[in-house]
Amino acid sequence: MEKSQWKWLLVSIGFSALVMGGVLYFTVDETTIEYLSRVNPFYLILAVLLHILSLGFWALRIQKMSASLGYRVGFKHCLNLVLANMLVAAVTPSQAGGEPVRVHELYRAGVTVGDATAIVIMERVIDGIVLGAAGAFAMLFLGRYWSSLASGFSGVSFIMYAAWIFVTIFVLIFVYSVKNPDYLKRVLKRISRWIDRRWHLKRLEQLLGTIDREVDNFNRGLVEFVNHGKSGLVWGFIFTALFWLSEFVIASMLLLGLGQQPYFIESFVVQLVIAIIMMIPLTPGGSGVAELGATSFYSLFVPSSIVGVFVLLWRLILYYLNIFLGLLPSLSIMRREFLARARKQR
Repeated sequence: MEKSQWKWLLVSIGFSALVMGGVLYFTVDETTIEYLSRVNPFYLILAVLLHILSLGFWALRIQKMSASLGYRVGFKHCLNLVLANMLVAAVTPSQAGGEPVRVHELYRAGVTVGDATAIVIMERVIDGIVLGAAGAFAMLFLGRYWSSLASGFSGVSFIMYAAWIFVTIFVLIFVYSVKNPDYLKRVLKRISRWIDRRWHLKRLEQLLGTIDREVDNFNRGLVEFVNHGKSGLVWGFIFTALFWLSEFVIASMLLLGLGQQPYFIESFVVQLVIAIIMMIPLTPGGSGVAELGATSFYSLFVPSSIVGVFVLLWRLILYYLNIFLGLLPSLSIMRREFLARARKQR
């Protein structure tokens, strides 16, 4: 990562720690010690293992989707790029900021830029469809639990409806750009010229030529998915569902570890809403937003004395552990790129 990204990482961690400190200050009391005496470390370890398993599902998704387009990318390389992606996502607004890392690392594995971009974008499309479908399921078939959550926070239903509208518009634009690649080229060129007027890009004409070439490659990659990569899409949906399922169960394991009921269904609904909120680019890595959202929602059915400790453990696994796991792969990538650049300059 660049120096500016390291600064944003410190800002993200600092903001998260500040909000988490405030949450603990207002929730920890004498009863908290009693709750902590019932901690079962088995479930806490299981929660960590579930998160690592979910990252493995993500790596398998990338591997299978790449294989459907004719590329052999090793599982270790896919896991490495997922971990590096998680570190970058911690310093970009929302948690959906590691796409350039995934594209770059797929390219380093022999995947063309167009196909790599198609794979990464299809990942996000599948994420949106799976979360949108899960939201529809929650609202239609979990009425009592959804109503209790919505009554506590009037904005919950609005968030879900807004998410559905956003996903629908995104998918429609995506489909239109696939059928009309010239439209996508025009949009990207307009953006490039707008950026050039403000910051005077070097080699603008070369960039425009690259846009033409890579949009064609990207379009071919998407056509390959539709025509020959259907198995990749099927595996993509399977591993995406497994990824989100294992991520959502982590909260219930933590509750069990703290001697509470798991609240599987309620927690599923809460985690779904938080996952959608975290897609909105508000703060680096969603820091602060996640802590406040989880505290507000879980306080509806988890004792206030333990909710702060629960949120702390939840963020330690889903945020701070990501940073820790992503450091070594990111440093390895930086070292490789530095050596490659040094060899070119000789």
